[in-house]
Amino acid sequence: MKINKREFYSNGISYIIRSAIEKDAKELSEIRLQIDGETENLDREQGEGFIDIPGFEEIIKTDTEGKSSLFLVAVIHDKIVGFSRCEGKQLKRFSHKVEFGVCVLKDFWGYGVGKNLLKESISWADSSEIKKITLNVLETNDKAIELYKKLGFEIEGVLKKDKVLSDGNYYNTIVMGRFSD
Repeated sequence: MKINKREFYSNGISYIIRSAIEKDAKELSEIRLQIDGETENLDREQGEGFIDIPGFEEIIKTDTEGKSSLFLVAVIHDKIVGFSRCEGKQLKRFSHKVEFGVCVLKDFWGYGVGKNLLKESISWADSSEIKKITLNVLETNDKAIELYKKLGFEIEGVLKKDKVLSDGNYYNTIVMGRFSD
């Protein structure tokens, strides 16, 4: 699906959130690789699960044409600084829900980019046939967990010792969901 672009202003920075388009694929491939190296909050280490330009073109095309997926980008001065996806499933028993994921360049943390990508995704879901948004978050990502709770997400479960990070320790993954009536 696609949404109308919206402009946001936070802490002296103006940015736009819009639906991804196929010409974003090169920049998305590069930014995803960079973000994976900036934080351990995501599932991948830098270079793992690499998605090339044709891969992103296909994801964008599929998400734009499908009614149960949404791919958004946050743009500052024609540069993508973050993105999010709501990925739906084609199986009828899961057609009411999507899984949300978000990535923001570290230089742009604290400007509400991730929060507004999520809010736009929630707005899209609430105006469509999507009733549930799910997400996974690392137990140490307190800011994200608090944000998700403020936006109506509840903890649905814990995947114990789900990830091993660079310090060699195992960490839990928190499974959260938001259901709209």
